Parts: sequence; structure tokens; C-alpha cells
Amino acid sequence: MRGMGDALVGSSSASAIDDAASSSSSPSSSFSYLAIFHNYPLISAVVAFAIAQSIKFLTTWYKENRWDPKQLVGSGGMPSSHSATVTALAISIGFQEGFGGSLFATAMIFACIVMYDAFGVRLHAGRQAEVLNQIVYELPAEHPLSDTRPLRELLGHTPPQVFAGGVLGFVVAALAHLIIRAASHV
Repeated sequence: MRGMGDALVGSSSASAIDDAASSSSSPSSSFSYLAIFHNYPLISAVVAFAIAQSIKFLTTWYKENRWDPKQLVGSGGMPSSHSATVTALAISIGFQEGFGGSLFATAMIFACIVMYDAFGVRLHAGRQAEVLNQIVYELPAEHPLSDTRPLRELLGHTPPQVFAGGVLGFVVAALAHLIIRAASHV
């Protein structure tokens, strides 16, 4: 049985929902496809990812004297682009929304899970792929698995690679925050 207070709360929340629906469907809505370019956490995360992948690409060129475009999108290597991306996202959200908020807490937990996965599960899966590839390589030619395509071995990251990615993500987010703050004071 609903009381008078419940009926008032129900009707006021229903009218608030109706007001929100009518304002969002009106042609004068403030939605803009260009708003994505003002999303500081998203931009920080994408820039951190791009820098990390570029570092891997340039490092491969420097060490092996060859261009390897796979390094621009591949996983593994120094620094961890996964760590850079999620750290930049979490820190940017912290700067924008506050470090005491639930949104920052959510982003930080997400970042920790991704980083743990990078040097835990995926690192060990890559090491298992190495062992399996060696076993297949040593099989006699007549064995049905001897023609098996090799498994990808560079899946995860070592702790230093994850740490370097995290530092890169933090630096990108902090620099972006400083740039945005300076631009807003001009």
C-alpha cells in the first residue's frame, strides 16, 4: 500500500523523467559530435596509447634496423600500452572529477585489473606459447601437428614494462591537465 508521500515522489520523478525526455528529443538539444574532442580523459588515454605504441615501433626500428608496422597495434613490449592507456584514463578522471569520487575509484580499480592481467595472466600465457611452439618445432615432419602455425608469444608484460606504461600514462594525464588548466586561464 502506497502512502501519500510515495505517490508524490512517484509523480515528481515521473515528471522529471518526462521533462528530461522532452528536452533531449528537442531539436535545440546541446548534443554535438565534436564534444568528443573536448573529452580530456578520452584524449589522454588515446594519446598515452599512441605514444607507447610509437615507442615500441621506434625501438624495434633502432634495435633491429627494420620497420615493423605490427608494433603500432601489437601487444607486449616496453612500455605497456595497456598500462599507459588505463593509467592515463584513471588519472585524467581524477583530475577532472576529483580523486575522492566514485568515478575515479572505478577507473582506478579497472586500471589495476588491466595491469595485473598484463603481467600476470597474459605474461604466463605468452611463456606457455613459447614452450608449446618449441614442442611443435621438435615434432617429426610426419606428425599431424608439425605444420601448426606458431602461437603468439609476446602477449603480456614484465613488471618493469607495466610500471613504465603506468608512469607514461601518469605523465600524459598530468601534462594534459596542465595544458588544459593553462588554456582555461588565458
